[in-house]
Amino acid sequence: MTSEPAVRCTGLRYRFGRTAAVDGVELSIEPGTVFGLLGPNGAGKTTTIRMISTLLPVPTGAVEVFGVDVNLRKLAVRRLIGYVPQQLSADSALSGWENVALFARLFDVPRAQRRSAVEAALRAVGLEEVAGRTASTYSGGLIRRLELAQALVSAPRLLVLDEPTVGLDPVARAGVWEHIERMRAATGMTVLITTHYMEEADRRCDRVAFMHRGRVRSEGPPRDLCAAVGPEATLEDAFRAVTGGTLAGDAGEGMRQVRAARRDARHG
Repeated sequence: MTSEPAVRCTGLRYRFGRTAAVDGVELSIEPGTVFGLLGPNGAGKTTTIRMISTLLPVPTGAVEVFGVDVNLRKLAVRRLIGYVPQQLSADSALSGWENVALFARLFDVPRAQRRSAVEAALRAVGLEEVAGRTASTYSGGLIRRLELAQALVSAPRLLVLDEPTVGLDPVARAGVWEHIERMRAATGMTVLITTHYMEEADRRCDRVAFMHRGRVRSEGPPRDLCAAVGPEATLEDAFRAVTGGTLAGDAGEGMRQVRAARRDARHG
């Protein structure tokens, strides 16, 4: 296991016009852990992980992934990362197999290894039997599993998940997490996740950081953050104690930042 953090953010800042979406974020994520970045809409979570994932530039501060500088060696960082965005990314006109094979080509999986890599990724998320069907016939849970396969086909050391279970029923959510945990146990990869499901973060994450108005307000193991509030406190109680806010946050501001991030990502 490398001595370098899986992710290190130092003095990280990003602005959308006059709005400071990310305002001096400091993070260090240990290899092999599941790290949750939590907060209301508009807190800066998605902007932060987009910078970590090279989808947005780093205008101020620094980001390193396993010691590799995101600004200086963008392509090298991309080879270390698998990314599942909030918005569905699978092509509904392609089969499950074709979707994963497309990502294998995009992430430079050697031609001689592509077939076995695609098969392994589909097998890891339990999609072998439906791989020949077009993605348009998949349920929401199957689509999320397909996107996991896309992210995993290049054998990433860091898996970045932006609200991977949003909109899924409890059974589908549990299924997605079973596959994530199985793959993590098999490969030792690091997982960085954003989620609004506090009970999910409490159960699945080794450490969490609360973001609010562009800054990390508190960080630690979920049990420690809860214990600091009270013996019966939940992770949501801990969040409210730190930020004084609600999980919903400023939804309008959040949507403005998402739209701006999409524009920047398209032109980046």
